[in-house]
Amino acid sequence: MHTSIKWLQKLVLAGAALCVLGSQPAHAQKVVLQGFWWDYWNTNYPNGWANYIADLAPRLKAMGIDAVWMPPTIKNGNQGNGYSPFDNYDLGDKYQKGFVATRVGNKDELLRGVAILHANGIDVVQDVVLNHNDGAGSATGAGGQDPAAWEDYTTSKYKNFRYVSYNKPATDESAANYLARDGRFSKNWPNFTPNVGNNSTSGDENAVLFGPDISYYSGSYGQSSNATFNPVQGSDYMRNKQREWLIWYKKQVGFDGVRLDAVKHFPAFAMEDFLYNLQSNAGWANGGATMFAVGEWVGGSSQLDQWCTNVQDRAGTFDFSLRNGLYNIVSGGGNFDIGSLPGYQQGRRVVLINGTYVHRTVPFVNNHDTFRPQVSSTGNYIGWNTGSELAPHIDPFDPRLPAVYAAALAVDGSPQIFFEDLFNIGNTGKRYSHSPKSTTDLPVRGDLENLIWCHQNLQFKQGAYKVRWQAADHLVIERSTKAIIGINDSWSAWQNNTVSCDFAPGTVLKDYSGANGTATVTVSSSQTVAINTPPCNGTANGGRRGYSVWAPVNAATGYNLVGRATTQEWELANDLGDSHASSLKQGGQLPAASTAYRTAGRIYSDAGKTVTYTLFPTDATRSLTVELVNGSGTILTSRTGTGNLTGTYTPTAAGWITLRAKNASTANPAQRAFVKVTYTAPTAVVGSMTARGGATVTDVTAEAALSDALHVYPNPTAANRIDVVVESVGQRTATLRLYDLTGRLVHQQTTRLYPGTNELRLSVESLPAGVYQLSSPELNRSSKVMVR
Repeated sequence: MHTSIKWLQKLVLAGAALCVLGSQPAHAQKVVLQGFWWDYWNTNYPNGWANYIADLAPRLKAMGIDAVWMPPTIKNGNQGNGYSPFDNYDLGDKYQKGFVATRVGNKDELLRGVAILHANGIDVVQDVVLNHNDGAGSATGAGGQDPAAWEDYTTSKYKNFRYVSYNKPATDESAANYLARDGRFSKNWPNFTPNVGNNSTSGDENAVLFGPDISYYSGSYGQSSNATFNPVQGSDYMRNKQREWLIWYKKQVGFDGVRLDAVKHFPAFAMEDFLYNLQSNAGWANGGATMFAVGEWVGGSSQLDQWCTNVQDRAGTFDFSLRNGLYNIVSGGGNFDIGSLPGYQQGRRVVLINGTYVHRTVPFVNNHDTFRPQVSSTGNYIGWNTGSELAPHIDPFDPRLPAVYAAALAVDGSPQIFFEDLFNIGNTGKRYSHSPKSTTDLPVRGDLENLIWCHQNLQFKQGAYKVRWQAADHLVIERSTKAIIGINDSWSAWQNNTVSCDFAPGTVLKDYSGANGTATVTVSSSQTVAINTPPCNGTANGGRRGYSVWAPVNAATGYNLVGRATTQEWELANDLGDSHASSLKQGGQLPAASTAYRTAGRIYSDAGKTVTYTLFPTDATRSLTVELVNGSGTILTSRTGTGNLTGTYTPTAAGWITLRAKNASTANPAQRAFVKVTYTAPTAVVGSMTARGGATVTDVTAEAALSDALHVYPNPTAANRIDVVVESVGQRTATLRLYDLTGRLVHQQTTRLYPGTNELRLSVESLPAGVYQLSSPELNRSSKVMVR
């Protein structure tokens, strides 16, 4: 473990205790929007969530959202929501599993989405899944099973992970082809529990719950019994390779912080290692000691604190303990003692790093794991999937939602706002069809928008946290000399209490929530002030529910997120990328005795903003060329020479620019190379949003057209859930028909397809186990389906 950062101060608030940060401003306290929900989807952005977020970004900037938590962005076997990771090095650029894009989009779209968020001044918090892998095998599952694997009674020995690469694209979906694929970071059964170095399937760290469970112990290494690409592994293989990938990932994408999934299910020593390297050993991409990082540990306050200690406070946790109190406010219906809420907070919330207080804890109300609604065909709430919720949900339509968010935004930490709480997609009938640009299609909840405005404009994060009043129905918190927040969980009774404060005598305060209209209060000579907070029934001015926010009438407002550039780096290597005609055709080392180009990737740059690019060779004695090319193939700028090659270019129009490199002489041997670029994206997409093959676009170079394809994954599948991935060369309506072995039609469904990859779920009733045939006459494609 690394010991460069010490725990220097522990601040605990329990009962009526006072929590004070002193005069130093808090650092790394952000308002973080979870930019997705559990089964996120929008038919206007099929498998292109990065495009959706890019279109939403200007609204988020206007609201004052500091950071967006993005879903996992690496290739899943079933193009699902990201929590079944298959290939770490496939960010939607390889053609494998029968498709290219992830649910978030293809790699170009992902990198553009990050750059557009940065251009709006918004950080990107990347969701990272380190506990497990899933989906071993080709698109049909062929080659994924290793008969020598130790039995875990869950994964059926599907523990051969082989990936396509520039050197070995997928030519078919056979076991032989799959087992010969040589993409980076292949994995074998000894890398997962149980194995000779970690023979256990019990306890949180070894429970096989979500797919083959990664073992980070040093002895968990070895070869496959049946793969033809079968390199020798060494001690600490998974820990070393995961560390390398995380550094590559941060450089490639340019994200600013991490949300870490299911951290109780793998050792803290591995997590501390990964965090150290992201913060301090990633070269130009170092996040620094104060990098935003939060782990998902579902447990009590003492467990959260212990995990923070174990990772040397390089990350905080979602405060599930506080969240229990927030849930009690809502479920208690006014009978919960709201004054006890501060005692629910985890203790290890704030650390002192290099003289700066850093908020590590993340207060939250809902997230994708606690919020699983049953929805109608248009996405409206019709019930709850409570059996799959990690903790009970809080209904966004509950009148006490603003009160609990007022508390979450007032206490220590970087508050997380859940998408379905901030935006109403629960009764508009437009969950899947809205435009993120439209305030009519995607309405915001005014109370939460107001609370975010108050938190940012009144500078909550700059004021010391002090609890000023605790009673059964009234909790008053001061952010010292910045604002006083009142929280009331009574349905119909206003709460008015005189509290001490740090504001100077004679300071005139007004309620920025609007609940008290134009009324003001004045701080007395003894530094006390009357705080009046409305009930939860919405009868206050402006319909405010259960909170008030008092600050000086002349408070300086105008919180503004400052846009910035993005830096991203590509590695040209034969075991990265993909040369398949349906892939993005990026990657590959510079070939020997050839001046053929290799494409690193693409950027989406704004007009009038300088692009700075550098080629880093691995052989500095050879002459190379690096170029920036527009969508018409015109070379915009280039550099030729030996060693590191740096150049600049200022686009005259916003749009895509391709980065590519080649040997300048046919006498050169093969070599890997790196291309790094710093650029500023526009704050919104200019022209067409689409960046997919088969579509007519105005701002991109069209990718190779995909052929029609129809795949079912996973296969075998569950009796009541058949997920289908359809590749379509154009926009069309298609009919999917499911037949049993007697030829009887058991299900028919018509759907609208869009160019590229479409993910569909057949709304079937529970089917008997057996083999079925799925076909589409419009696509002239069929696939066998096995129901267990």
